[in-house]
Amino acid sequence: MKTTRNLLQTGVLALSLLATSVMAAVSADEAAKLDTTLTPVGAERAGNADGSIPAWTGGLPKNAGAVDGKGFLADPFSAEKPLFTITAQNVEQYKAKLSPGQLAMFKRYPDTFKMPVYPTHRSATLPEKVLAATKANATKTNLVQGGNGLENFQTANPFPIPKNGLEVIWNHITRYRGGSVRRLVTQATPQPNGSYSLVYFQDEFVFRDQLKDYDASKPSNVLFYFKQRVTAPSRLAGNVLLVHETLDQVKEPRLAWLYNAGQRRVRRAPQVSYDGPGTAADGLRTSDNLDMFNGAPDRYDWKLVGKQELYIPYNSYKLDSPELKYADILKAGHINQDLTRYELHRVWHVTATLKSGERHIYAKRDFFIDEDTWQASVIDHYDGRDSLWRVAEAHSQYYYNVQVPWYTLETLYDLQSGRYLALGMKNEEKQSYDFSYSASESDFTPAALRQAGVR
Repeated sequence: MKTTRNLLQTGVLALSLLATSVMAAVSADEAAKLDTTLTPVGAERAGNADGSIPAWTGGLPKNAGAVDGKGFLADPFSAEKPLFTITAQNVEQYKAKLSPGQLAMFKRYPDTFKMPVYPTHRSATLPEKVLAATKANATKTNLVQGGNGLENFQTANPFPIPKNGLEVIWNHITRYRGGSVRRLVTQATPQPNGSYSLVYFQDEFVFRDQLKDYDASKPSNVLFYFKQRVTAPSRLAGNVLLVHETLDQVKEPRLAWLYNAGQRRVRRAPQVSYDGPGTAADGLRTSDNLDMFNGAPDRYDWKLVGKQELYIPYNSYKLDSPELKYADILKAGHINQDLTRYELHRVWHVTATLKSGERHIYAKRDFFIDEDTWQASVIDHYDGRDSLWRVAEAHSQYYYNVQVPWYTLETLYDLQSGRYLALGMKNEEKQSYDFSYSASESDFTPAALRQAGVR
């Protein structure tokens, strides 16, 4: 009986510790910091000690610049010049504020890779209703058991005051991206000599609460819907991917389907997850490399290392200019760094280490996530030998007219092969992101895939 009682006590203690690790909401007193020392999304309001990172003062106004007929934004910082440029010759001077992957890029491409560093602008904010939801999440949202989902969550940013690495990652996964959007973007996988072919996509992306027929009283485990149609080249045109991204992925894993235009068949696609191959990416990205990182976090152990200052791509309006051709951007080894803009920002540093018994081609990932937007800005990827393999950088911009921070271009550099992937370019397309896109739940059913795939 004594042994049984001890075992029961041990079990109760274990369950108590588990519950403590799962519960994530903060107190009302702590959440009040979102109105004082922290910004409404949880970043530090104050600047840094030497002023190189300024205080947050509310972000850019909606009228910060002109919007052309195709939706492209004017660069509000076009008159600025770089403060300095980091090169292979002076990189040692700045290495404390660079990731290991960025340092490796200087070593891999000493003659061409550089980082022009500009004044820092904390340009981002979000719509008031999203900020209100963020504050409500702070005291209500919890991780489900095991951390592979959320409960009592609304809209975006479940953990504006995170206590561990997994909470930071969920902020990235659920961050605000306008609610709904249609976009025409391109993907390239340049060879070491700079040659490349383009793949064209039409993406439709809608969070559930932005559907035209959304019913708040109807229970649903869907976080968002994503549909991606390949429009060119002709050998791939008409293929369509459909994803229902779930909120509690313990209860229900991601649902995905593929429509093959050649076969005119819709099939379930369980491979569209984790390290399954990315669409038409020539083996250069995994499914969970899209959007820098997406999907279930359950295969990794997540550790919050802390905060640090890092030079990251930011306010990349020049790189998004409709006056550029794709050939102006895509060069051998890496994109044209003359078109990039780096700024010093505070980032959350989170490490992901593959759990024992789990499988993924990346054994470790180092995440550097911008405090003002919860967007992953830099991710270093390591192989099973603990060797640095791939380096991802997200060149972001703030769509000030609609108050949406998002990516201009995602890059993923393979240090071993000398090849890389560039995803998200729209410079030559007929339209920038369309945040007025509207859709119903019926637009994201497997039955709707055939219609979407018509060439």
